[in-house]
Amino acid sequence: MDNTHDVLIVGGGLVGASLAIALDGAGLRVALVEAAPPRADLQPSYDERNLALARASVNALTALGVWALVGARATPIRKIHVSRQGEFGAVRMNAAAHGVDAFGAVLPARELGNGLLARLDACRALTRHAPAKLDSISIADDAVTATLAASHGQIQLRTRLLVGADGTTSFVRSALGIDVENMDYAQAAFVCTITPERAPDCAYERFTATGPVAVLPLADRRAGVVLTVPAADAGHVAALDDAGFVELVQARFGWRLGRLNRPGRRVSYPLQRVRATRLVAPRGVIVGNAAQTLHPIGAQGFNLGLRDALTLAELLIDGARAGGDPGDAAMLADYAARRCEDRDGTIAMSDALARLTANESPPLKLLRSLGLLALDRVPTLQAALARRGMGFRAGAPRLALGEGP
Repeated sequence: MDNTHDVLIVGGGLVGASLAIALDGAGLRVALVEAAPPRADLQPSYDERNLALARASVNALTALGVWALVGARATPIRKIHVSRQGEFGAVRMNAAAHGVDAFGAVLPARELGNGLLARLDACRALTRHAPAKLDSISIADDAVTATLAASHGQIQLRTRLLVGADGTTSFVRSALGIDVENMDYAQAAFVCTITPERAPDCAYERFTATGPVAVLPLADRRAGVVLTVPAADAGHVAALDDAGFVELVQARFGWRLGRLNRPGRRVSYPLQRVRATRLVAPRGVIVGNAAQTLHPIGAQGFNLGLRDALTLAELLIDGARAGGDPGDAAMLADYAARRCEDRDGTIAMSDALARLTANESPPLKLLRSLGLLALDRVPTLQAALARRGMGFRAGAPRLALGEGP
């Protein structure tokens, strides 16, 4: 086995796998390291979540050859409804009014994971180490030496660029000496599926005083639910039986879809914002949740991480065509600059929504209602919101725009 690589990606979750696929056929020697065996049921990020994929993400997954494997199990988002419990004003958006057939699509994370694994199997020039865990790194001027712990013993790999796609608690980020800023929202999210009386044809975001509730359309008349609760209530909510949980969701969401029934398996996780203070280091870069972990409000986490991966792939492919060094400091600086506006804007929006939509201040209630009313009634404001929501941000990578790599 050749242990010398141009790019070594640590983390084979949704973002890391997408990056490996995007680099396939680019003439780069790429290796992918994943702690879990290559099975969707064992990969932590291929979980019970239902992902709201922006249109730009669907474009990219189509170009990568992944959508052909999973698109039949996706549900288009043709309408969006945003409201705040107990307040006037709501935003109603219809894709047709914005000249597109859908704003994006809803797809279970496990289904996307299955498609990514199948597409990885077809990659022609990818070396995969799974299960294997990164134990240590040593950085020199021209390369990084990575030591892996695998089932058959230690492996040493040499790479010109180390990519950390290994999640919120990223080992790569720490090993590169990149600090983080943490914000605990003191909330927990409960994720499951549910069957409403009326089949959903719309993606709903319902803000409440105790956190947002998202209801997303799925196939077979099902809906995906993300219920946010104060962390102090998480134990109580986890202990509810199915009837009690449905009653809570119904009280928070309302009756737009009639009576809710048949909740599926519930999983929960604490909510925090983790933001890396920088994205690059000598011969190293971080992407996805390793770079930033967001509140699920607005469903921007994976979409933002995918744009990280696509932008990095674009720069690496352009550099390979010019015979450049994948770990070149100028290229990495270019990557950080390219991601700045999209990343900062998306993090700021997610954080502001998480904080401001739960605030019960009377003046803020009025301003919030007027803001929703303006977004619903003023076409230019709604058009800008729709475009950003679809992932068409400043400096969007070519694959997200439906163009070639």
